Amino acid sequence: MKDFHDKVVVITGAGSGMGRDLAVKLGRMGAKLAISDLNPDGLAETERLVRETGAQVHTQILNVAERESVLEYAETVVAHYGTVNVIFNNAGIAHHGEIERTEFKDIERVVDVDFWGVVNGTKAFLPHIIASGDGHIVNTSSLFGLLSEPGQAAYNAAKFAVRGFTESLNQEMIVAKHPVKVSCVHPGGIKTAIARNATASGDHDAQSNAAFFDRYLARTTSEDAADTIIKGVQKNKARILVGTDAKLLDIWVRIVASKYQWITAKVTAAALSKAAPK
Repeated sequence: MKDFHDKVVVITGAGSGMGRDLAVKLGRMGAKLAISDLNPDGLAETERLVRETGAQVHTQILNVAERESVLEYAETVVAHYGTVNVIFNNAGIAHHGEIERTEFKDIERVVDVDFWGVVNGTKAFLPHIIASGDGHIVNTSSLFGLLSEPGQAAYNAAKFAVRGFTESLNQEMIVAKHPVKVSCVHPGGIKTAIARNATASGDHDAQSNAAFFDRYLARTTSEDAADTIIKGVQKNKARILVGTDAKLLDIWVRIVASKYQWITAKVTAAALSKAAPK
């Protein structure tokens, strides 16, 4: 996918953050866009920005966790444009909380969106992308699909699952000799709304967690993240690491192997102790 001009590109979670910036940048590159989100106001703003680029854009409110809706959406997009070349399965949510204090429903909600949303989007659009003769599937995992973090079990589980699913898909496309490339995206700390929109359980305070993430961990803008992802797709990279933090921590985990778990646990415990009220 060296050139996005006149290619039909589907982007989920396009109402803000990386999804919005991907849509705007690809619109400037001449792509025909199909964007979706669960937030109507955010989606409308993205549509306005894309139309300013002069690109064609189809919009639809969509919950990626609802499989039948995603299957119907794929047929709608194909009926509108005639084909689909690329999908960015980008929609995602987060939840903070230790496993013993997190309800089943909170874990299920994250897995339904972050993992099953990717599966639903991939399965719904894969036949059309294969038929296009020039396709690419881009699934968003996370830095937390490369290493785990205390208090992030639901998110870690979903993002590790996305990684495994996407890497298997990539190999299957190679074996079948289909004209489809596959990329798994691993963003580090990105300046988006995902932390501010995250839920929390136990002693975690969602607002405090978001403030900490925005101040100390979000080192990469969503615009820069979108640039990195697009360049990675153009180079047909199977794994796209976004941000210096993702690149360095990926190397670190490879070096220390399973010892990273003990180190991360100790660092997290020290940080929590320092942050606790005296």
